[in-house]
Amino acid sequence: MTDLRIPKYLAELARRPKEAALREWIAALPAVVAQLTERWDLQLGEPYEPGGQCSWVAPARDAQGHDLVLKVGLSHAEAAHESDALRLWHGEGAVKLHAAVEFGQTSALLLERCIPGTRLDRSVPEPDQDAIVAGLLRRLWRPPPDGHRFRPLQVMCDEWAAEFDGKLANAPGTIDAGLAREGMTLFRTLPRTATASVVLCTDLHAGNILRATREPWLVIDPKPYVGDPHYDALQHMFNCTVRLRADPMSFVHRMADLLALDAERLRLWLFARCVQESPEHASLAAVAARIAP
Repeated sequence: MTDLRIPKYLAELARRPKEAALREWIAALPAVVAQLTERWDLQLGEPYEPGGQCSWVAPARDAQGHDLVLKVGLSHAEAAHESDALRLWHGEGAVKLHAAVEFGQTSALLLERCIPGTRLDRSVPEPDQDAIVAGLLRRLWRPPPDGHRFRPLQVMCDEWAAEFDGKLANAPGTIDAGLAREGMTLFRTLPRTATASVVLCTDLHAGNILRATREPWLVIDPKPYVGDPHYDALQHMFNCTVRLRADPMSFVHRMADLLALDAERLRLWLFARCVQESPEHASLAAVAARIAP
């Protein structure tokens, strides 16, 4: 399978000078895909375009005629334990996991295929997406099982907070220094003050929700952690850029109502995350200033 096609986004990232490890992984990818095809007795289609930056994903069919998806990824911290989350949810609001294997720097998943697979953000008006996102999150939030491998949300927040000063140094003047300090303090402390702890998606937005036949909508590509459910509303809100910038507090109250969460705590999380993102997305500094405690 030496003629394996590499999707656009994966190829573009691999061309960057600092991505030598990714280029090395891609060079071995034809042999890996061939091994997985034989292991699971699959017929593969062409990979999805434009694809992701760290995975090769293609439609597949097994010997029993089931329509599936093969996802082959370069192992990285952000996507760790995706298979554990999908096993826990067992198809309730998310795609079913049929098989998984990890070896070397590769993780491979054999997944349920969503048909027709239309993305939520390309088929439903944005305000109507809110209820669908909220309904799925409320189904997926559940206590972590005994012996789980999921990392606490605190780990991710501490890592991102530690990176913040360096990013801000490369974008001086992006945000008021006082807001930056307050936001990063909250970003570190909010995970520790949560009164509930559930398995989180952390990256759920309308682009990761597909129309299906088994259920109307199914979640794909979770990046699971364990922690405060308020955090899980944020990525959808960030993807709704016009509404977020026009009236962030109305958006906070809408999502808090749909998710049965505390609006004040969601505001604090949104403020902290806007500060954290501001060095790379300057317009979020203005949102942070509007909703600052």
